[in-house]
Amino acid sequence: MDQAWSFFINPLNLARITPPGMRFEVLTDLTDDPIFPGQRIDYRLRPLFGWPVRWTTVISIVEAGSDPDGDSAYRHFVDEQERGPYRLWRHQHHFKAVAGGVEMTDIVDYQLPFGVVGDLAGGWLVRGQLKTIFTFRREAVERLLFPDAHPGAISASD
Repeated sequence: MDQAWSFFINPLNLARITPPGMRFEVLTDLTDDPIFPGQRIDYRLRPLFGWPVRWTTVISIVEAGSDPDGDSAYRHFVDEQERGPYRLWRHQHHFKAVAGGVEMTDIVDYQLPFGVVGDLAGGWLVRGQLKTIFTFRREAVERLLFPDAHPGAISASD
């Protein structure tokens, strides 16, 4: 659990788990210090057709303790879009100690701009892009943090 948590709360690692084709760059001058509530991080990426997009997120929550049942170690943090391509972006990162390792869960709430028109015009594209990003992220995390695990031991549908 500590290894996964330490990796994810270092904002410089985000580029390591983002598909290279997105040309993701952290623009904020960061160190490898852990994230903290109120921290703003600026990025530039090229998610669609090579067009550059600037994105600012704010870390709104960083908490460690026990899970809601009090049974095991539990940690989570939340980043929210302050400026960027979405009308709303809220990404929760949950980490829970389990027998033999850690369970990591991402919950993303998002809304596209332009309401129903945005959903109709680009919803399918964004959903596909997010699936690609999180599949890549899952594989990158497995490769970087758990190199001795069997390849494919973590499935994209979990």
